[in-house]
Amino acid sequence: MSESSPAVTEAVGLRTHPLTGVVQGTLWAAAAVFGLFSSMFSGEGLNGINPVLTGFILLFSGLLIGMGVGFLTWRFTRYVIDGTELRINSGIITKSSRRIPYERIQSVDIAEPLVARIFGLAELRIEMAGGKNSRTSLRFLKLDDAGALRRVLLDRTHGRTTADEAPDEQRSIITVVPPMRIIIGTLLSLDFLFAALGTVGVLIAALWFGNVIAFIGGIIPLASWLVQIVGQRVIQQWDFTLSRGERGLRIERGLLSRTSQTIPYDRVQGIAIKEPLVWRRLGWQRLEVDVAGYASQGSESEGNNANSTLLPISDAPLANAIIAELLPGADPAIGNRTYASPRSWWFAPIGFRYRWVAANAATFVASEGWIQRTTSIVPHHKTQSVELSQGPLQRRLGLATVEVHSPKGPVDADGRNLPADAARATMLAQLDRAREARS
Repeated sequence: MSESSPAVTEAVGLRTHPLTGVVQGTLWAAAAVFGLFSSMFSGEGLNGINPVLTGFILLFSGLLIGMGVGFLTWRFTRYVIDGTELRINSGIITKSSRRIPYERIQSVDIAEPLVARIFGLAELRIEMAGGKNSRTSLRFLKLDDAGALRRVLLDRTHGRTTADEAPDEQRSIITVVPPMRIIIGTLLSLDFLFAALGTVGVLIAALWFGNVIAFIGGIIPLASWLVQIVGQRVIQQWDFTLSRGERGLRIERGLLSRTSQTIPYDRVQGIAIKEPLVWRRLGWQRLEVDVAGYASQGSESEGNNANSTLLPISDAPLANAIIAELLPGADPAIGNRTYASPRSWWFAPIGFRYRWVAANAATFVASEGWIQRTTSIVPHHKTQSVELSQGPLQRRLGLATVEVHSPKGPVDADGRNLPADAARATMLAQLDRAREARS
């Protein structure tokens, strides 16, 4: 542990690593060049500008501006750890001091973007409870220092004092998903198959009508879609490792950029089981999770979709074991179900057969979808509210929808188009279960 390690210094302002400016500049240059290529491939063109010259100009200007801004940001940023909070002071012209009480910290993750990995640096991401701007980060620290600071913050969050050389917790590996399995699962996913079929359809249409321009115009967005799918599924989930420790489950993943994410047991709000049509034939599932603190963090572009992935691909026995560990008493194959009314075939001619809700002593379960089946599980004590809704056509058909609300995320525990009497009974029963579970 270095002398400047955050674990050994209290109430003293510390700076992040001096190479932060270099990393920041490289990221800006890469973003500028990526924007240039995106513009070229999207067909917007460069209005006669030499793409090679433009690329060099963007590369060097992005590098210089990014390094300048990164150096100034590093120069004027300090963080302080004291007995009650983490404090981050920043700002070149306008000064700001962000105070983060330990009790508001939900999780602390480590991200290693590709450029930062080259320099042995990492970003510390801190998720806090509720409200806007509930994420903050420290860019960039030495990887060892980032790990030490994470241990300090998590110990303080749990009300423990930290020894100077506090070791990392002992963890046991639950599973490592082989990269080849992630690749196969991606190739058999519905969105990839739709994109591939679309590409073949555009190719056939171009050959049939002899219109090359139409082929190029159609193939570019489809190719972008395919690249995005591969990027999100294969590159982000590469070498996916799920382990167990005292503080919760830890996920480590990523081919180019590595991420180490901790999911505390007590902050799991619900779990969704995703089963695409082809995967069901193979007995595969994907688990996604709602975690308090991650719900308000924007879009998938920042990897938020990856943050909600608990297990990218798994056999049912392993998935069930993880669900049972996080949500004791949960039963995805629960009986005594209330199905959607056959009168709702107007809304989903085939899918209504696969919509149902059920509950046991611990959880509420809702399932829907025949192309991709989604089963959402919400513990009773995590139920935020329950809503009964009924549109004009539903009223005419004697139907209603029950929605069991949980934090924003992949879990969607809705019972759509149930018989109206059954929907009302389900709502009242779930309110009683939630009230009793929290008492």
